[in-house]
Amino acid sequence: MSTGSFENWAGNIADIGPIYPFVGAEGLLVLLGVAFWIAWHIWQLKQEARVYRDEVQKVGDPDTLKKLVSSEDPKNP
Repeated sequence: MSTGSFENWAGNIADIGPIYPFVGAEGLLVLLGVAFWIAWHIWQLKQEARVYRDEVQKVGDPDTLKKLVSSEDPKNP
């Protein structure tokens, strides 16, 4: 893709033409970016919910959680 001749800088900028690829596709690229962003958030929420569910099943009831937390020594990680 040629960006025009820059031998004469006094020329009309409209004669140079596009200076980057995919001119006119900005709206589509923004739409795709937003769709990807929303899809990533949905995927992330599902993964975090799955991990949380697994941890709740592993720990069990609130008494077990209290025992686990109280048995941890913050001075010895």
